[in-house]
Amino acid sequence: MTATLIIPGLYGSDHGHWQRFWLHDRPESVLVEQDDWDDPLVDRWAERLEAALIEHGEAYIVAHSLGCLLAAKFADRPSARRIKGALLVAPCDLRPTERRHPDAAIRFGPMPTRALPFPSITVGSLNDHYMELDRLTLYARLWKTDLRNIGLAGHINIASGFGRWTGGYALFDNLREKAKAPRRYAPDHTPHTSLG
Repeated sequence: MTATLIIPGLYGSDHGHWQRFWLHDRPESVLVEQDDWDDPLVDRWAERLEAALIEHGEAYIVAHSLGCLLAAKFADRPSARRIKGALLVAPCDLRPTERRHPDAAIRFGPMPTRALPFPSITVGSLNDHYMELDRLTLYARLWKTDLRNIGLAGHINIASGFGRWTGGYALFDNLREKAKAPRRYAPDHTPHTSLG
C-alpha cells in the first residue's frame, strides 16, 4: 500500500491531535520527523521529507499548518514527482502579526506561490486566526488546489476540538480518487519562491 507521510506544523502535533490518531488508525502512515518542532529549519525538514519519499518510492502527504507550507515549498524539487497527492489542512500565513507565532515562521522563508505539481485538497475554515479566508483563497488559487471550507473550525487542531477527525479520512479518500486520474508533470520555469 502507498505510504502516507504525516507532516505536523509548528510545535508538532501533540497527543490527541487528529494527526496522531491518523498515525494510529491508518497503518500505512509515517511521521516525517525533524530535529526541533519548536524551531523548524525548512531546508533540513525538506531533506527529511525528500528522504522519506525516496525510501517509500512514492507517497501521499497529509500536512497541517506550517507542514502545509513545507509541502507547497517542495513543489520545485524533482522528487515532487513522487508525491501522489496532498491533503493540506489549515495552512498558516507567514506574515507576522501579534496573533501568530512569527519567531520560528519568519525563518521559514516567504510564502510559497508556485502551482503544486500534484493533486491536492486544501482544507480551511471561516475563523482560523492563523490564515484569514481571503488569504487562504488567494493561496489556493496560486497553488491550483481544490479548496474546501469546513465552516467555523478554527485552526482544525486540538484547541478547536479536532481529535480523531473522520471527516479528514473522507477528504483523503476523495484525494486518492483524484490521484487516480492521469496527470502530466510539466514543471514550469516561471520565477517562484525558494526553499530558503
